[in-house]
Amino acid sequence: MNFEEGEILYFDKPYEWTSFDVVNRIRYAICRHLQRKKIKVGHAGTLDPLATGVMIICTGRATKRIEELQYGVKEYVATIQLGATTPSFDLEHPVDATYPTNHITESLILDTLTRFKGEIWQVPPVYSAVKIDGKRAFDYARKGKDVELNPKLLVIEEIELTAFDPLTMQMTIRVVCSKGTYIRALARDIGKALNSGTYLTALRRTRVGDVTIDRCLTIDQLDTIFE
Repeated sequence: MNFEEGEILYFDKPYEWTSFDVVNRIRYAICRHLQRKKIKVGHAGTLDPLATGVMIICTGRATKRIEELQYGVKEYVATIQLGATTPSFDLEHPVDATYPTNHITESLILDTLTRFKGEIWQVPPVYSAVKIDGKRAFDYARKGKDVELNPKLLVIEEIELTAFDPLTMQMTIRVVCSKGTYIRALARDIGKALNSGTYLTALRRTRVGDVTIDRCLTIDQLDTIFE
């Protein structure tokens, strides 16, 4: 591989790693292999630390393709807890409110999900990397400051219920969506539409464009790119 000329690599981001952690680890390994102090390495599409799955990594001159690659359609599998919320709408923070779930049935969930197919307006979660006056929204949120984020027009191409447990009130959905979609915000809005609350307990990105999870290397397999 010619990492300076430019390579596009596919990795399965580990749980609790930031996207920058993945980039830094790969950059370090390449620099050590090439015996160089630095080389350009970037990623096409951020994943939350508590999410796993497809990350496209570009090196050298291929970093010029990052914006193009970011526009690939994304596919996610999300596990959602019904009946409660957290400030970040995932497991980063503890539950801050509970809601009734007695009225929720599989039929109601199926009917509700149809409302989210097609073009939708979505307000990003306050715990997000959206920039406000040069700072990330989560910087304000972690300091307890109120922030107002503008809604974005997105496209949900597919959304389907793949599992629902009425005893634990957990469900799993598969979502195919456009760039910029926050699945945590989608879960939040589904919860509101169900007259309840929700938060993510697991999130996995299974596809970006035509890159599927089965084509990705794990971090433990990183050294194989030098063979």
